[in-house]
Amino acid sequence: MSTQEMPIPEAKAKPVWLQLISLAAHQRVLAFASLVVLVIGFSLASPNFLQMSNVINILQATSVNGVLAIAVTFVIITGGIDLSVGTMMTFTAVIAGVILTYAGMPLLLGVVGAIGVGALCGLCSGVFVAKLKIPPFIATLGMMLILKGLSLVISGTRPIYFNDTPSFSEISLGSVIGEVFPSAPFPNGVLILFAVALAASYILRRTVLGRYTFALGSNEEAVRLSGVNTDAWKMAIYALAGAIVGIGGLLIASRLNSAQPALGLGYELEAIAAVVIGGTSLSGGRGTIVGTLIGALIMGVLTNGLRVLSVAQEWQTVVTGAIIILAVYADMMRRKKS
Repeated sequence: MSTQEMPIPEAKAKPVWLQLISLAAHQRVLAFASLVVLVIGFSLASPNFLQMSNVINILQATSVNGVLAIAVTFVIITGGIDLSVGTMMTFTAVIAGVILTYAGMPLLLGVVGAIGVGALCGLCSGVFVAKLKIPPFIATLGMMLILKGLSLVISGTRPIYFNDTPSFSEISLGSVIGEVFPSAPFPNGVLILFAVALAASYILRRTVLGRYTFALGSNEEAVRLSGVNTDAWKMAIYALAGAIVGIGGLLIASRLNSAQPALGLGYELEAIAAVVIGGTSLSGGRGTIVGTLIGALIMGVLTNGLRVLSVAQEWQTVVTGAIIILAVYADMMRRKKS
């Protein structure tokens, strides 16, 4: 047989899991490149942007949105959505205020109480979704309104200040690194964000809960037919997300040294935008904590950069809304391509 008649071997297609990993890595690279472009652009537009004090402000602001985005990442990977993270954050801050200021309890109890109440609220949302079969959008929208009302009722519509617990502000504004390296006084809130990110990444990639998080988002029915109690795992995921939101509530209350019951609305949109920008698919089954962290930094840099350039607040809101639309559209294009 001549060389021309010899059959040409077919190229082997990459396995699906390898294609998904490559796609996720590609999305993270694009998100990181966008972050670098934003930093360079704002640095050229304003010499004040890269000053150490402003960098710390960006990281401090990102710490709260980043923690909320990490919580939302777990829910979105399952194919759900959580619109209550903003008011849940406020509710956990109010609970911390009740424990520490009204009841005069130790700081540790306030921290545990806020995280525990967050987990309980997340569990309630999980029950609505898993057991009552209410669509996640409606279930968490209802939870958002419930928690907003409870925050106002419990606090009497007044802010709760933590003046009697001076060490509370150290949770977010203190600087363990600054005590060792005075030239780099990064606040504790930033360290907590990265600690939460590391723990969440480990849970998502190395534990049974993480594997079922991806499985529920990929094909929940197949998981159920294999004998897995999908309702229990879904409730556990929502409860974990709620506990993480409780950490976000502690961070913002510590930063403001008060629990503001009217605060919270709008934070869920920025968190969801950060998650989608970071490459997590709204259809579920795909996402990374690293991507979410990059997305949160993009939102933080963009918001801070617009303020440094003295862009009016209303136009900042317009830009944020446009970014959310573009992020969702990009996710739709990614799904079509994959």
